[in-house]
Amino acid sequence: MIIIPPPYLHDESHSGNISGRSNWLRAAVLGANDGIVSIAGLVVGVAGATSSKIIILTAGMAGIVAGALSMAAGEYVSVSTQRDIEKALLEKERQELIDQPEEELAELAMLYQAKGLKPATALIVAKELTENDAFAAHVAIELRIDPDNLTNPWHAAYASSSSFFIGALIPLAVIMLPLGSLTVVVTFVAVVVALIITGFLSAKVGGSNIRTSIIRVVAGGVIAMVITYAIGRLFNIAGA
Repeated sequence: MIIIPPPYLHDESHSGNISGRSNWLRAAVLGANDGIVSIAGLVVGVAGATSSKIIILTAGMAGIVAGALSMAAGEYVSVSTQRDIEKALLEKERQELIDQPEEELAELAMLYQAKGLKPATALIVAKELTENDAFAAHVAIELRIDPDNLTNPWHAAYASSSSFFIGALIPLAVIMLPLGSLTVVVTFVAVVVALIITGFLSAKVGGSNIRTSIIRVVAGGVIAMVITYAIGRLFNIAGA
């Protein structure tokens, strides 16, 4: 008998707790990366137009506040939507267990058979799990959702906004140093180093290739700074 695994059947090596933790870790890493790139581009662009530290500081601080609030709002909306979807799926599964228990039992047995169990063994396992807690058995293998550990939009929003703020402070702090003509160059170097770190962390959290992640993140940041600096130079004004 050939069993074709359903499209939602994936590797279940991560528990609900790890999934929830990965969610806010992802938000934190992406928030820090966005903070570094966006504020670096902003302050370098302003530095290309003026050498006035107070103007650069004002623009940088305004960008940090606006960016952090934007990241928090965006992450909250995104994760809230994800949470609503999870709740809807759980409610649908709960109702299906009430309306069609026999079909759901067969589906559970099929899922375990797709995992490699023999048909008879899969049916025994499905029956025992159903007798113990049918709802928990289905959401664990079918939906891979922990009803008691749904994604928290507030955690993601806080992680994203706070990491954006911290990441954004790096280019702003460096460019405010009294480095004279080396200000922009040193800022470029500091930002590249910071992006290498966030690229590494991003790859670790997402399980992707580290070198590719670092190259992608650094390239994006460098391109952003070069473009904004060039634009700033076009509108160069006398420093205050």
